[in-house]
Amino acid sequence: MKRSAQGFGLIEIMISLVLGLIVVAGILQIFISAKNTYASQNAAAVMQEDARFILTKMTQEIRMVGMFGCLDTVKDSSTNADFAAAERTPIRWDSSTKTLTLVTADVGSNGGIPTWTVLSDCKSSATAVSGVGSPTASQLAFPVRQLVYQFANGQITLGGAVIVNNVNSFSVLFGLANTTSDTVVTKYATSLAATDAVRSVRLTIELKDATGKVENQTFSVLAALRNLIN
Repeated sequence: MKRSAQGFGLIEIMISLVLGLIVVAGILQIFISAKNTYASQNAAAVMQEDARFILTKMTQEIRMVGMFGCLDTVKDSSTNADFAAAERTPIRWDSSTKTLTLVTADVGSNGGIPTWTVLSDCKSSATAVSGVGSPTASQLAFPVRQLVYQFANGQITLGGAVIVNNVNSFSVLFGLANTTSDTVVTKYATSLAATDAVRSVRLTIELKDATGKVENQTFSVLAALRNLIN
């Protein structure tokens, strides 16, 4: 009596191959999906970090705008006699060139060489000199910098150095009080006739992903001025 043949037939082998391919395709799909998710999350995190960095930096500097020492009146003894003009308009936004100019007290100890230094005894005299000033024994030194941010060609630069790339748009909105003595913001404006009524600044930045993995993201922050501008 013949014993029946043992093993797999052609149909069984083909079914096994198809099932194996389906399993492999499923695993590959899961892997690709996980990889794309990681890449998009990483791209979004980079955009958030860039926005956090630039907006935090600008906010710190805006809060110190108008802080020129401990006295209201400062004598301008700068080399080019340019401190007085900067003191009168310590915050400016040129919407045509997308340029934000801040005249602000140094934040921290890593600000580099100041544009001016205000030397004051905090009693009766305060004098602004260009660059680094040397206070006497009875004086304090207040470093002041003029910072120029510009948005152009998808970048925000500071003094010509690139701070953030992949910027789609950047805008500045000023919160204004009714009078120079009021502290409450009653309206917002994109341009200024004068700076003495500015009480806050809203910065809005839209970033894009260079790889196209995530959609553009918009970030906004409101910074209040600590020092009234007169």
